[in-house]
Amino acid sequence: MLGGQLRRMRESAGISRADAGWQIRASESKVSRMELGRVGFKERDVSDLLELYGMADEDERYRLMELSRAANNPGWWSRYGDVMPSWFANYVGLEVAATLIRTYEVMFVPGLLQTEEYARAVVQMGKSFLPHQEVDQRVELRVTRQQILTRPNPARLWVVIDESVLHRPVGGEDVMRAQIEHLLKWSAQPNITLQVMPFSSVGYPGAGGAFSLLRFPDGDLPDIVYIEHAASAVYLDKLEEVDEYVAIMEGLTISAAPVSATEGLLEEALARM
Repeated sequence: MLGGQLRRMRESAGISRADAGWQIRASESKVSRMELGRVGFKERDVSDLLELYGMADEDERYRLMELSRAANNPGWWSRYGDVMPSWFANYVGLEVAATLIRTYEVMFVPGLLQTEEYARAVVQMGKSFLPHQEVDQRVELRVTRQQILTRPNPARLWVVIDESVLHRPVGGEDVMRAQIEHLLKWSAQPNITLQVMPFSSVGYPGAGGAFSLLRFPDGDLPDIVYIEHAASAVYLDKLEEVDEYVAIMEGLTISAAPVSATEGLLEEALARM
């Protein structure tokens, strides 16, 4: 986000990357990497560039300097580095920055809506060998991620889950009952939309497995599609790829039961238990 702001200001001022690099005693390629967000930011460099670009608005200067400081600070999730692979750490950082997250899930309740007990059951599934301390850390990470939904300026979350998720007794009947009750509570929040894809619907062609779409407040940061695998993840940000997944997500929201039916479907799932 900061890199995009600096690029726009440089272009508006008619200054080349080479001249900007000269201003901060660096190469043209470093300026390019800064604008793409691929290197850290020295506060002195940002200040010098703002001076070069003619930034006269003191409030905007202050905001950008604060952004440069934040860009160099490790996120809260860095303390879970021992139990979190780097490819997922990238996602958590993007998740924190996103203003809208749209998710399709076919196996489990999405992590942002899981109870602690449900999360523990998912973490331990097929991994009973994990030390208790590591399990606790993984669960704590998953629950802490949910703070983006309750912060002062919360992210918007739109989830479509397959009805089979409500039938899969993850953690046992008591854990699943508490999880569905949790979904009822969350779905009533104004920043959360939950839809269920009923068995009676054929879904949407091409949807395949689970994925998430993330949208950010800054126009220079493109929408991103996140697809997680067992030991890696794929990040898509090319316009044509993102557009395809946006169309799929739109199709899923149309094929799923309407939002007005969500409460009834969840209560039916509870009644079956």
